[in-house]
This record gives sequence, C-alpha cells and structure tokens, in this order.
Amino acid sequence: VQLQASGGGLVQAGGSLRLSCAASGRTFSSYGMGWFRQAPGKEREFVAAISWSGGSTVYADSVKGRFTISRDNAKNTLYLQMNSLKPEGTAAYYCAARSGARWYAETYDYWGQGTQVTVSS
Repeated sequence: VQLQASGGGLVQAGGSLRLSCAASGRTFSSYGMGWFRQAPGKEREFVAAISWSGGSTVYADSVKGRFTISRDNAKNTLYLQMNSLKPEGTAAYYCAARSGARWYAETYDYWGQGTQVTVSS
C-alpha cells in the first residue's frame, strides 16, 4: 500500500487542523492504521492508531481528548482531527499501515511521507 499524507500547515496555539492520509490499493480496510510524529531533534513518537473497521482506537496520553483518529474505508482515507493544538505539537506527522492479526503494535509495515504541522505560540 502507498500512503500520501496531507493537511499540515501553520496554526496558532489553540487552533485546529485535520490531516488526511490517502492510501492506494483496494485492501485499505485490511490494514491497521496509525499516526506518528517527529519533532526536530527528537525521536518519532506514536500519536494514535485505529483498527481495521474503525471501531477501536488508541491514543498517546499527550493527545488524548484533543485528537481524533478516524478512517473512511470507502474512500481509502485515514484522518487525524487535531484540536486545541499546542506549540509542542510542532512536528512532521506521518501515517502508517500495518498488516497482520494485530491492528495496533509498535511496528508498522508501510509509511507515508510526512506533513509538517507548525503550532505558533
């Protein structure tokens, strides 16, 4: 599967952005999907993950209650709605897909290119 993330930009603290991740292929619904982010000089960190049908989700504590991950399998698209953004959320955001029996794990098989999110204070 090929992944293309978009929707990043510059936003003031407290603002909102919605990221999208378009997937190629006809088996999108068979992949567990996730969002990660990497700030300059820091390691990549997990943000959120969603199960194949979208019925289950998991979030990093740092974004819980502010970010919402969702997917539209008919459109082969993954989303990340980000509200109440903070300056520490400035990072390149990546979408990822994993195949196999577990929809959520530490390792993912396919990665999109990053989309930059910059939150000004």
